[in-house]
Amino acid sequence: MHQIREVLRLTFDLKMTQRQVARSLGVARGTVSDIVQRAVAHGLLWPRATGMTDVELEGLLYPGPRQGRPAAPDPDFNWIRHEMAKDKDVTLQFLWYEYKAAHAQDGLQYSQFCKRYREWGRSLDVVLRILHPAGDKVFVDFAGRKVPIVDPVTGEVWYAPLFVAALGASSYVYAELTRDESERSVCLAHANMFRFLGGVTAAVVPDNMSSAVKQSSRYEPELTRGYAAMAAHFGCAILPARVRKPRDKAVVEVSVQVAQRWILAGLRHRTFFSLSEANEAIRERLEWINQRPFRKMEGSRLSLYETLDRPALRPLPEMPYVYASYTRARVGFDCHVEFERNFYSAPHALVHKEVEVRATDTMVEILFNGGEVASHPRSYGKRDYATVPAHLPEAHRHYLEWTPERLVNWAKTISPMLGALIEQILSSYPHPEQAMRSCMGVMSLTKIYPPERMEAAATRALSVGAKSYRSLRSILENGLDQAPLPETAEQALPEHENLRGSDYYDPFDDDAAVHEGATVEGQTC
Repeated sequence: MHQIREVLRLTFDLKMTQRQVARSLGVARGTVSDIVQRAVAHGLLWPRATGMTDVELEGLLYPGPRQGRPAAPDPDFNWIRHEMAKDKDVTLQFLWYEYKAAHAQDGLQYSQFCKRYREWGRSLDVVLRILHPAGDKVFVDFAGRKVPIVDPVTGEVWYAPLFVAALGASSYVYAELTRDESERSVCLAHANMFRFLGGVTAAVVPDNMSSAVKQSSRYEPELTRGYAAMAAHFGCAILPARVRKPRDKAVVEVSVQVAQRWILAGLRHRTFFSLSEANEAIRERLEWINQRPFRKMEGSRLSLYETLDRPALRPLPEMPYVYASYTRARVGFDCHVEFERNFYSAPHALVHKEVEVRATDTMVEILFNGGEVASHPRSYGKRDYATVPAHLPEAHRHYLEWTPERLVNWAKTISPMLGALIEQILSSYPHPEQAMRSCMGVMSLTKIYPPERMEAAATRALSVGAKSYRSLRSILENGLDQAPLPETAEQALPEHENLRGSDYYDPFDDDAAVHEGATVEGQTC
């Protein structure tokens, strides 16, 4: 409208040619000619134009739509967004062709079509502006606020973190409280999330939480072993967001705000005594959030989820997810691996080699080069042994067949004193495994020496308190079993004037008072 006034001023007041006016204002010469012709037709000369506003000039020279052309109809932008979200191969240009085919005479051109769609998109909420393919990504993070949980027995208060997830296409929200932010809690929260969604997305976009991302990197982030195993079970990819790049996960950032405002704020006056009780209340608030209508767009998170994400999700695995932790360990010389102060056997060929221990709540598996080589029920005691005889060498297997009861019974068949010695050896060691080694040494001596000498050697060992395989072997090797036993009778003490007999302390002795009242250098003793 401002150009109409300038064209009239330069043409009628300054007497410039149409070519000069077009060059001065940077418009087409045809535009200048059209404005001048309309002004002349309406008798609009320059002095008269100075008294009119820009709106009045526009209305006088261009009444109604220009050249009588009807306004082009706007496309259904909401439908366009849904179509592009459902299929990644559907582009804006492809949809313009379909729109133009339906409005060949009065439809928008491609540039205006794209311009109006972008303007419509800017009117949406931030979380809906970024277009993600349906079923492609789910964004996960922990909220900043935590929920207090009161122990009903002790009254102690601890704080549970809030795990939040949101689908990229529909912004469908999931939230739950976890025990902590450990790898176990994060993996189990992901499993619950996928069950809530009813399917699996192609990728998960987590923040760089230490329980999921071992080493953050823009190009090759390193995941923790348990988190990577969880992703492999569900068959999804892990795409950690870049450090300090909140736009990479704008969907969940907004969803975290929604969860804190509409879930945590709504439950701020309630007191919870268990994690399950709090999560049940959160589930009720989730239904309300997902069914709440959008302000600037038709539908709700739930309706978008059912039309966009739900049909595009992949099915859940047939086997339920079981969390497993992974640690590195080395097989000891006794063919056992130590895990949480308990011992589990592995094949003897792996002695001194490094293996991987995969532990669930019920099982402990030993992996070598990615393959399972041993499996045991998990023990929650201290220094418990779980041993498969086939894992041990042949000599060790024969050793394990002997129990303490069997050893004692075997020893008594040779001689009663040898049986007594075995019982003493078994009770003298803090751990049965150590005593069994000594008893097996005693057994080996019976293959060398006859029962008579074993009986005599055991008798001598018991008399001197030598309760070990080494002592018994020494007695036999040195022939001490054939020597007489040492005398144990007490020797009489020699007479001495300073020795006092029992009579000295007789309370009925008349001389006791004299002894008690005796003095040394004038002092009472």
